[in-house]
Amino acid sequence: MRNVKVVPYDQQWVVLFQEAETELRAAFGKNLLVVHHIGSTAIPGMVAKPVIDIMPVVQNIENVANAESALARIGYEPRGEYGISGRRYFVKEEEGQRTHHVHAFEFNHPAVVRHIAFRDYLITHPIEAKRYADLKMKLAEQYRDERQHYVEGKSSLIAELEKRALAWKERAQPL
Repeated sequence: MRNVKVVPYDQQWVVLFQEAETELRAAFGKNLLVVHHIGSTAIPGMVAKPVIDIMPVVQNIENVANAESALARIGYEPRGEYGISGRRYFVKEEEGQRTHHVHAFEFNHPAVVRHIAFRDYLITHPIEAKRYADLKMKLAEQYRDERQHYVEGKSSLIAELEKRALAWKERAQPL
């Protein structure tokens, strides 16, 4: 079982994302449309588990299978949909520690907008970001050895923030 470890923001996370992005672009090839840095490591100043979350957006999710051998060569282990329909999930570990999560989605999957809206909302709303960071630190301390309780403890605030983020994004960029 993995422990919950939340650490202060590290500017190196941007560099780690950029390095991974370069490798992922080569692995995914022509199916790839764009690569986004998502999750808490993508939010300047945010405390986070030191795992880089990356969201490749592809033309065709079924074609991600063609990239699996290239992804394996650079250390990414496929996990299939892993509980989210339409996602292809990969993990990378170094010295037994998780370092990267890759969440590949097809361009029209609703998770694409949700992840980007959540990230951008917290970047531009520091009071909300602090609420989220404070909760994460409290839960990480309280549930250091109980990852599922940590995740469950964040879920209602994440749902609230996602709802606000999507409404904010809609107002900022109407269709």
